[in-house]
Amino acid sequence: MSQPHSFVAVHVAAIPRSGIRDFFDIVQNTPGVISLGVGEPDFATPWHIRKATINALERGRTQYTSNLGLLKLREAISAYVARKFAVRYDPVTQILVTVGVSEALDLALRAVLNPGDEVIYHEPCYVSYSPSVVLAHGKPVAVVCRAEDGFAVTAEALEAAVTPRSKVLLLNFPTNPTGGTMTREQLLQIAAVVERHNLLVITDEIYSELTFEGEHVSIASLPGMAERTIFLHGFSKAYAMTGFRIGYACGPSELVEAMMKIHQYSMLCASILAQEAALEALNAGDTATIEMRDQYLMRRNYIVGSLNELGLKCHLPRGSFYAFPSIASTGLTSREFAVGLLQEEKVACVPGGAFGACGESFVRCCFATAFDQIQTAMDRMGRFVERARARGV
Repeated sequence: MSQPHSFVAVHVAAIPRSGIRDFFDIVQNTPGVISLGVGEPDFATPWHIRKATINALERGRTQYTSNLGLLKLREAISAYVARKFAVRYDPVTQILVTVGVSEALDLALRAVLNPGDEVIYHEPCYVSYSPSVVLAHGKPVAVVCRAEDGFAVTAEALEAAVTPRSKVLLLNFPTNPTGGTMTREQLLQIAAVVERHNLLVITDEIYSELTFEGEHVSIASLPGMAERTIFLHGFSKAYAMTGFRIGYACGPSELVEAMMKIHQYSMLCASILAQEAALEALNAGDTATIEMRDQYLMRRNYIVGSLNELGLKCHLPRGSFYAFPSIASTGLTSREFAVGLLQEEKVACVPGGAFGACGESFVRCCFATAFDQIQTAMDRMGRFVERARARGV
């Protein structure tokens, strides 16, 4: 009797499971853990946003919306992006509301890639970028970012990665997992390479409101870039709305139209309740976001200082809520460190290798966790590091 063949598509079978989720399968089976792992705000969604969602439900707001999203939400997004990022988008034709930024990224890649087109992206990076390119039948090309450069991508490294098949540059600043950012001058140098090689930019700026020092600059705001950039943003991080799954994409009309066609046949529209919540978030102003950011800043200063005191060299992240210390001094791999810390001290952080090969010898510590929990976690990590070094002598 012949053996049944696999029905799974070859390109899907070749994609590894998420290194983060695999690790947290272990975490969930370990009681009493302090988690510095999952990249999710520890704050509840602000009450005024939850109340607006409840009110929308009570009013019977349970219908489909336009494929593009509620017009009043797109108008609010247009005004917000113009104010915060200095880029103007037509809410009628240049903005698409999506089910989180993850869907926006998937739509953008599927809308622009032909099989074999190359997408240049920077590592260490969010775990979904390379698989998302593969799922869109593109070829991911990683550019290594280094701690000594603040984990910024350099124009020289980008130039060296460009080939005749290069089509897209995918950026994420501030970056998950490193907290790296880019200055205006650095982005101008990147933009020059992009224009020279006629690349399209997809920029994921979900952590932009959580910038601690300096200005956040969107590459879309630079001269000549708006017409060759798809700008992605959302509500999960700045407004503590992860479970609402609401994001958006802005860009040239023909690209948004192409993304919308995929969206209408696959997702149809984002949840109307999530859209009503997002509208309230934008209309209510920045107070809640600023209060959360100030808490993250205090936590950042403590955790980075503590990690460096432990001899785990850690650059100062200028954005996001992640610290990315080097654990090379312990002699352990990133997974050995993370698993050992979890088993011996019940503290969870993410192995850096989950974010690309160049993330090896680092771990990601999320400081979207209560301050007293971070203090306890640092005490426990100190004990673990001391033992690890003693064992390595």
